[in-house]
Parts: sequence; structure tokens; C-alpha cells
Amino acid sequence: MTLSPTRVPATGIRRLTATLYGYAFLDDFVLLYPVYALLFADTGMSLWQISSLFALWSITAVVLEVPSGALADAVSRRLLLWIGPLFNAVGFALWVVVPAYWAFALGFVLWGVGGALCSGSFEALAYDELDRLGAADRYARVMGRVRAARLAATMASIGLAGPVFALGGYALVGAGSVLACLLAAVAATRLPEHRARPESGGDGWWTTLRTGLAVVREDRTVRGALLLVPAVAAVWGALDEYTPLLARDTGVAETTVPYLILLVWTLVTAASLLTGPAERLGTPGMAWLLAGSALALAVGAGLGTPAGIALVGLAFGGFQLAEVLADVRLQHRIDESRRATLTSVASLGTELVTVATFGAYALLGTTAAHSTVFAVLAVPYLVTALALALAGSRAATPSRTGRI
Repeated sequence: MTLSPTRVPATGIRRLTATLYGYAFLDDFVLLYPVYALLFADTGMSLWQISSLFALWSITAVVLEVPSGALADAVSRRLLLWIGPLFNAVGFALWVVVPAYWAFALGFVLWGVGGALCSGSFEALAYDELDRLGAADRYARVMGRVRAARLAATMASIGLAGPVFALGGYALVGAGSVLACLLAAVAATRLPEHRARPESGGDGWWTTLRTGLAVVREDRTVRGALLLVPAVAAVWGALDEYTPLLARDTGVAETTVPYLILLVWTLVTAASLLTGPAERLGTPGMAWLLAGSALALAVGAGLGTPAGIALVGLAFGGFQLAEVLADVRLQHRIDESRRATLTSVASLGTELVTVATFGAYALLGTTAAHSTVFAVLAVPYLVTALALALAGSRAATPSRTGRI
């Protein structure tokens, strides 16, 4: 379909991107984020019970990630994007209305369901709508800004949670979180969706899942792009949870730690805004980006100073940038009918590697300092960078027939 570059794309892209940014911000503007662990502890939950809640959340995401992606390819993606936040809202409401273990557990299951419904659906809808407007080449820039909007929402929720909690306790913090979820659901209804609906009697979600996975087995380029996503996203995503401990080990006062964490996420947010220009890096450039970020992570953690934490923030920013670029590579290699399915497969891989990273951190951390563990876990990124460099070298070498 040919579109006028001065009419439909200009207005359509503005409407689409504004709605995507608003939805992403509201979806992560959850005032409970920085205090829900405190809520559990204040209710009398033991450390084992709290850990079991986190595990239940992860298990729910792992079990539902791929089936929900297949569902998004079989039904309306916009529908799932507004239903997902409603599950989250019910879960958050349960936490503050019925503060008991069973309610916390059910809330995490509902949160996991909501997240699974939106994972894959969001990226697939964004890419296909941009493609419809003749702007698929803007996907990297748009998703970088989406990540920045989510990070800005997280930082804003951290900043506001304290004053709101002081004003109304867990009840008011929970009410604010529920309201944000409801507003996210409203924003989702404003998203455009022009994908043809599956006809009655057409492929169901199970058929969609099987055929999507068949593409991964048969197409080496799709398989490589899919594996790159967890290789880039998982380790630093897990290390983020331990960054406050690393910051505290620099010797600063406890009250200074939040400011160092804010510095880290400010650098990550800034990196998210560079994805448009960074898309021109190509495979060799991405290899250098990962290698440089890995070295910054190892050196920054090893310094044991606040300046070192800033280097860790730069490393996380590089990994965030590479994560978006890996998603772009995947989206360019898959077709519309299987887009949400394969995006969810990549997310599932990320979840599994993240869990493995948590295990590795716990194992290494029993005998080594946080700085040492951070440095050791920078190694996988060097390996990924080397693999990308070799792949780029092979792609640039002409074959015997003279073709590249």
C-alpha cells in the first residue's frame, strides 16, 4: 500500500507514538514498586514467604509468556493490551484490601498474567502499525523512547511513593497504583489496530504457536536474532536487582544509595533515546557496544567508588541500547502473522536466563564480594560480542561466487 508521506504518516505516526508513550508510562507508573516488599514484611511475611512470592511471579510469566504471544497473533492485540492492566489493577487492589499471604500470591499471579498478555502484543502492534504507515524504519527510535518513558515512570513512582505513603499509607499508594493501571487500559483503547482479524475457523492460538516455533527451527537468521535478545537483556536485567548492594559497598551513607541508583537509571534512560542513530551501527558496531559496556561494568564495579557506580550506569545504558537493537533485528526478520508469538519466545528466553543469572549470583556471592560477581558476570557479554564480531566478519566476506 502506498501512502502519502506528507499526510497519513505524519498524523498517523504522531497519534500512534504519542499513545504508545502514554501507555508505556502509565503501565510502569506503579507507586507500589518501591514499597511492596515492605508491605509484605510489615504484614508478617518471612523472608522465605517473600521469596516464594517472587518465584511464583516468575513462574507465572514463564508458563504464560509464549502461549499469550500466540494468543496475541490469533486475536486482537489491542484487546490484550487493555485487558492486561486490568489484571494488574485487581492484583494491586487485593494486596492493600486483603493483606494476607494468599492475597499476595494471587496478586502476583494476576500481575504475571497481565504482563504476559501485554508482552509481545505491544511490540507486535507497534511494529505492524508503523509498517502500515510506511515507517517501519522508525521502530528502533520509537521503542527506545518507549523504554525511556517506562524508565521515567519508574523513577517518578520511586520519587512520589514516599510522600504519598506519608500521606495515606499503603492504602493510598495502592489506590494510586490501581488508578495508573486503569488509565493504562483506557490508553490502550486509543491504540490503532488495522491488522485483519482471523476469520472464523482459521488458525487457533495452538496452531499459531506451533507454526511460529517451526519458523525458529527452520530459519537460521530468525533463530539467531531470537537468541540474541536474551543474550543481551537477561544478565544486566538481573544485575540491576543487586546494584543497591554494590552501591552500599562503596562506603557511602545509606541515604546516598538511592541517589546513586537514580544516577544509574538516568544514564539508562538517556541511552534509550539514542536507539534511532544507534541502529546504523550494524553487527560490528553492536559487538563493540557490548564489549565496551562489559569492560565499563567490570571496571566500574571493581573501583568500589561512587564514580565506579557511574561507570556501571554507563554499562547498563549500553546494554539497554543493545537490547532495543536486538529487538529491532528480530522484528525485521519475522512476519506479521507470527510476530507476537516469536517476540514472546524471546521474552521467555530472557526470563529463563534471568532466573539462571540469579542462581549464579547467589552461588558466586557466597564467597565473593558484589564487585567481583559483577565483574565475572560481565564475561558473557564479551562472549556475545565476540560471537557477533565473528558473524559480522563472515557476512562481510565474499563467497566463492563473489556474493556477500
